[in-house]
Amino acid sequence: MTAPGLPLLRAPNLAVPHAFTTRAGGVSGGAYAGLNLDDRNDDPRPVAENRARLAAALGFGANDFARLNQVHGVQVVHAQAPGFWEGDALVTATPGVLLAIGTADCYPLLLADLEAGIIGAAHAGWKGTVGRIGQRTVEQMVNLGARPERIHAAVGPGICGEQYEVGEDVAAQFRAAGLGEWVLEREGRTHLDLAGANRALLQEAGVGDLWVSGRCSTEADFYSYRRDAGQTGRMWAVIGLPRGEGQTGEARA
Repeated sequence: MTAPGLPLLRAPNLAVPHAFTTRAGGVSGGAYAGLNLDDRNDDPRPVAENRARLAAALGFGANDFARLNQVHGVQVVHAQAPGFWEGDALVTATPGVLLAIGTADCYPLLLADLEAGIIGAAHAGWKGTVGRIGQRTVEQMVNLGARPERIHAAVGPGICGEQYEVGEDVAAQFRAAGLGEWVLEREGRTHLDLAGANRALLQEAGVGDLWVSGRCSTEADFYSYRRDAGQTGRMWAVIGLPRGEGQTGEARA
């Protein structure tokens, strides 16, 4: 599914403003051409425009994002307002806050319990998957009042098992974490199925409804750190609770 205005991917089971971006629809150039949302290496001016376009497409302002310095850990941040923190997952019950996770091969996870009015977003690379970042996000949502069986979860685009070759040290950590089922042996080489592992971990956490995009970040539609040898942009997975009538916040972009 796509969202109007920008070629954004949407999960059919999330009835709340959200999106998984592609690299199309933005103004960045060069190696970052398209809708790059990371300004660490790209010119910050087109990145700011790209972020404003994304926020506007979902009915939010450019200053409504809650973002992370992602460190491939398991810290879940409770974001009660827009801002910037260190960690690898975010949860909120605050309307008008747009949670954002950046990826370029790792998997983005978006979650929502709309009855409780609680949402979450997580960054799941291999380290986060071993650390069960998706389950930790569910736990923090439950601490705010969510119930696992009411949570709808979506696993966005990330590097597919066929393209994700790893060393034996990484495979060993997956096996030690009880995730050996998702270690794939292909013609003498070892691969990881991160999508399958995160799907299984979310199911184990008891989420009531689950959707997996099935898209691989090495496709031309996306940025891929591995495909592009490290010089590439970033997609964002975003989710937010809309403001109710009478609520105000940052000026709209």
